[in-house]
Amino acid sequence: MPNNVTVIVLAAGGGTRMRSKTMKVLHEVGGRSMVGHVLTAVRAVEPQRIVAVVGTQRDQVGPHIRAFAPDVVLAVQDVLDGTAGAVRVAVSEMAPTGTVVVVTGDTPLLEGESLKAFAAEHEAAERAVSILSGVVGNPTGYGRIVRDDEGDVEAIVEEKDATPQQRDIREISSGILAFDAEFLLDALPRIGNDNAKGEFYLTDTVRLARDAGLTIGAYPIDDVMQTEGANDRVQLAELGREMNRRIVTRWMRDGVTVMDPATTWIDADVRLEPDVTILPGTQLLGATVVAEDAVIGPDTTLKDCEIGVGARVVRTHGELAVIGARATVGPFSYLRPGTLLGAGGKIGAFVEVKNSTIADGAKVPHLSYVGDGDIGPGANIGAGTIFANYDGTTKHRTTVGKGAKTGANNTFVAPVSIGEGAMTGGGTVVRKDVPPGALAVSAATQRNLEGYVERRTVRDADPGDEFPAAGGGES
Repeated sequence: MPNNVTVIVLAAGGGTRMRSKTMKVLHEVGGRSMVGHVLTAVRAVEPQRIVAVVGTQRDQVGPHIRAFAPDVVLAVQDVLDGTAGAVRVAVSEMAPTGTVVVVTGDTPLLEGESLKAFAAEHEAAERAVSILSGVVGNPTGYGRIVRDDEGDVEAIVEEKDATPQQRDIREISSGILAFDAEFLLDALPRIGNDNAKGEFYLTDTVRLARDAGLTIGAYPIDDVMQTEGANDRVQLAELGREMNRRIVTRWMRDGVTVMDPATTWIDADVRLEPDVTILPGTQLLGATVVAEDAVIGPDTTLKDCEIGVGARVVRTHGELAVIGARATVGPFSYLRPGTLLGAGGKIGAFVEVKNSTIADGAKVPHLSYVGDGDIGPGANIGAGTIFANYDGTTKHRTTVGKGAKTGANNTFVAPVSIGEGAMTGGGTVVRKDVPPGALAVSAATQRNLEGYVERRTVRDADPGDEFPAAGGGES
């Protein structure tokens, strides 16, 4: 189809039923704003220009749209006087020719191929007006498609203006319309606001086109859920569930194993390779990417993470982390931004990592905190280790060399370096650099008090006797 198409996105409404400081079209479904989903669908039409009409909280909506699609033209509707008023504002920003497609900014399930097919059919039929319609079980809240005895579209009647007979009509207008640009420019000034809401309805163009003897048509969409909008939090949740069902289904058809779709959530921008396995209770959010043969879950949340081939991540919360091929993470690990785990590496149970690189084959198996650290290839960090990275003013880094082996219950007081192949004893507090191949120990010499238990028993029987208390030491 020729691409002399202008798309107008209506995003000016306040969405008061959301009861939110966030504008309605900015509420997220599947990790992306509703208007972001619409703008993504619009791209499939390959329009020459996109105009977004903003109004309420334009300082919030406008920058979001610009960040998502920098080439979009913003038009401001100062007075929210209806959809025709919004389109008047939009066309004042440019002089459209060819085809004009008008979409609403709160229909996140809208798919690009559906919109493209609608625009193509409109142009092929050479209509003045085309309506994307659908047949629904409950048409409450929608404008009804009124047809004459021959089945031709006669009008769109908004619910508040409909007669009881018209309210029984189940074919509804989605609010998505296509126009011949020349007709639209001529019709807009002639639309009045003599209706129950006192607004200028864009749907009145149907009557104007019919009065002029021009061609009007409705393009029924089988998947009418694509045209559903969200006016409150309940509808938002329903759209979220439906979008997630579609996303999960698509990935399963593309070769991903999802053990329990009902407890798996996958955002729209997540990318999965074939033969990934997702176990129950898993959320993959943001721009997370998972490579083939990786196993994620159960009970795992990853946001904006990159998971390598064959990696295994179990009962873990991670954000902005990179996990290498065949690495293992969890259970009960916390990966904070800046975590980089190399191929074959391990972050084990109850380990928190932040802004640190754990190289290929290196391991932090148990009960440790690694903050601002660099752990070399093949190194092993003993259980209960703390990277003490903060001195009260500044964060410092700790470096552990290749093949180093550190003992349990260590504290590394940064900045400090443990050399290649070095070792540390259990309970060591490392305050200065450890040379390669050296053993660092900081514990006091052990002292055994022979017969202590027997003497303590005597002391308990006669409080006048004094013996050293357990845990006591020389001053």
